[in-house]
Amino acid sequence: MSDGVRVFVGIGSNVDREQHLGVALDALSDWFGALDLSPVYESDAVGGVGAPYLNMVAAFQADWTVGELSDRLKALEDAHGRRRGEEGAGERTLDVDILTYGEQVGIVDGVELPRAEILKNAFVLKPLADLAPDRLHPTCGQTYLELWRAYNGCQQLRPVSFAWRERQLSEVVR
Repeated sequence: MSDGVRVFVGIGSNVDREQHLGVALDALSDWFGALDLSPVYESDAVGGVGAPYLNMVAAFQADWTVGELSDRLKALEDAHGRRRGEEGAGERTLDVDILTYGEQVGIVDGVELPRAEILKNAFVLKPLADLAPDRLHPTCGQTYLELWRAYNGCQQLRPVSFAWRERQLSEVVR
């Protein structure tokens, strides 16, 4: 798909992590075709509750509205065991969030754009900086690489080896 707007989504899981990341990538690929993908990182659950997460960012061209995309992503999460309202224990089978939708800013179809987590969480910002280092954040005007270099949060990321459809997205050399 060459038409449409450039969309970045964050993908995470801390239950059957590799399987659920693969499920999300399969669905996005089926819906939108070619995907640009970041390396995959492991991070502790925010607040230290729950098993460690695997996180990554995917980018693609979409011609759906923000609302259509949001609804489809929520349905995907639900179809793969996401239990909304029961996440106090820190378990999340699949979490797919719209990070940016072109250059749109504000609340669009009930979705905050750009997503505030970009500037708060290493597990979102670092994969974005890897995937689109020169792309400007829609509101602060800095590149994702500049934002990552200035990031002073305390979240630790660990690179992990991960392959999808025989494509090595990240590899840890020991």
